[in-house]
Amino acid sequence: MARRKSFLLRTDPEVLEALRKWASDELRSLNGQIEYLLRRSLRDAGRLKPGTTGRGRSGQRPKGA
Repeated sequence: MARRKSFLLRTDPEVLEALRKWASDELRSLNGQIEYLLRRSLRDAGRLKPGTTGRGRSGQRPKGA
């Protein structure tokens, strides 16, 4: 498993609350939801390396993918 890196993300409180609610609705952690959305956006823009699975630590596909 590749080592994961952490970073600080500053965001508007309304955006954070909307993300928290969305994550809860999708049965994901806030971190998992943000990573899912980033991966989806990167994939849609053609910016992920070929062969990137988009799978998290558990090896399972993110919900809705």
